[in-house]
Amino acid sequence: MEKLNPIIETNRLILREVTSEDALDMYHYLSDEEVVKHMGLPPAQSVEEVMDEIEWYQSIIKEGTGIRWGITLKDSGKVIGSCGYLNMQHKHYRAEVGFELSKNYWGKGIASEALRAIIRYGFNHYQLERIEALIEPGNIQSQKLVSKLGFTKEGLLRHYEYTLGKFDDLYMYSMIKSDLIK
Repeated sequence: MEKLNPIIETNRLILREVTSEDALDMYHYLSDEEVVKHMGLPPAQSVEEVMDEIEWYQSIIKEGTGIRWGITLKDSGKVIGSCGYLNMQHKHYRAEVGFELSKNYWGKGIASEALRAIIRYGFNHYQLERIEALIEPGNIQSQKLVSKLGFTKEGLLRHYEYTLGKFDDLYMYSMIKSDLIK
């Protein structure tokens, strides 16, 4: 199968397309209730459910509505999380950024390193003018992360999404291209 995602390399990471061979590694973190708590997804119950997620990653890039990279450590090649864009609006030069990371790697600067790389990629390759991050009020760590990266908190979107049988409020954070230069 042809590779759809470009490979992005950072100091410690390789961001690459995930394949069916990565499903078991992904299951380890997507089945963790703490990891998926703010993603609007129930914990994965099987590797087959993770395969559905991988197929979704492949479909959004083919449709042009997004892109998702597996986050891997250079020394192991094991997928420990993912990051990317969804709801890309090419006409309006904007997209939403999303990410998750295995709990074993929280607090080590990995999500920050991966996000910095894809933010630069989004502004340069996709010519994005605006990158949005929609984050649940209870997800304090993600709010701190995007703020540290230079995102601006714009406000609260009340009952913005309906997931897992409930309406979720989401904070809207954004970064525009000129914020990166500041």
